Amino acid sequence: MNPEPRIAIDARMVSRSGIGTCIQHWLRDVGYAVALGDPKDLEGYRDCVPEQVPFSSGIYGFREQLKFPYRRLRRARPDVLHVPHCNVPLFYRGRMIVTVHDLTHLVHPEFLPSRLAHLYFRFIFWFVCRRADRIMTVSESTKNDLVRICGADPGRIDVVPLGVGGEFVRKSRAEIDYLHDKYGVPRGKKIILYVGNLLPHKNLDGLLEGFARMRGREDCRLVFVGKAFDGRTRGTREKELGLEGLAVHAGMVCQEDLVAFYNLADLFVLPSLYEGFGLPVLEALACGTPVACSDTSSLPEVGGPVAAYFDPKDPESVARALEESIGSKGLHDAEIDAWVGRFSWKNCARRIREIAAECAALRS
Repeated sequence: MNPEPRIAIDARMVSRSGIGTCIQHWLRDVGYAVALGDPKDLEGYRDCVPEQVPFSSGIYGFREQLKFPYRRLRRARPDVLHVPHCNVPLFYRGRMIVTVHDLTHLVHPEFLPSRLAHLYFRFIFWFVCRRADRIMTVSESTKNDLVRICGADPGRIDVVPLGVGGEFVRKSRAEIDYLHDKYGVPRGKKIILYVGNLLPHKNLDGLLEGFARMRGREDCRLVFVGKAFDGRTRGTREKELGLEGLAVHAGMVCQEDLVAFYNLADLFVLPSLYEGFGLPVLEALACGTPVACSDTSSLPEVGGPVAAYFDPKDPESVARALEESIGSKGLHDAEIDAWVGRFSWKNCARRIREIAAECAALRS
């Protein structure tokens, strides 16, 4: 029986949202031998990863390629390097598995700042498809995009869905009531929650336009959670649509408050034009909160039969989904629990170990 492979991971993004959440769980569950990253960010994972290689360069661009610790990593002698995003080290020659979360930059190049940025991402995804020994995607949608747009070999792509943290559970009304005073969320109103950022593909304008057409919106409050909403008391688009007083910008919140917000909400909504996975959908469902989300990209894979769907480019479709779903909390708990039970960080970590072992076995 072959010994467990020594797996290294580029963990520089561990403190970020999104991919950072994935890396946090992987560091605890996969059993990496080596982690690359800022020592301050990795301090809490010393018990999980015995060897750490300092590497704090920013992501994207040539600077990270020049500063990549090729020699230090070679001395650590990993069997496989796991790169958790598309920014692979161009000059690394060892075995490598790469997780591709999404192809937003290629599916929606109109949101990139320049033509040069588009060319950069086209090259980097092309390089991933030809250099990685194995590619892991978080959804069938992303796998299909890689094959369709980049000409990737589907035989070298494994779909490894993400999980949902154990902290995302149902809470009692008494446990979450403090949010009203802490964040100025009025009592006695139906809460429609959005968690995320303001990037163009998140389609916040589409959500606002749909909410503006929703019947009974005066009895609801649209609550925005995320760093992008720190310090914002009023959005220009909200004023144009006559939604002043109907939106609450909670800003960045701690994990405990995030779980509480999911529980406080009567409905969670994700209006994105494109998502590689859509982890907040799963988090909301785990807290027993109904979900209405776009019918695009990976979201039907994550929401499955328990979410409601709308056309994110059609405000009337958004409004109908909000109206029909706002009163459904608690009506389908058994179906929601059964669906969420399909997603596990432990299973995700196990598949990474298996794929890394298969990759390590390819050594000549």
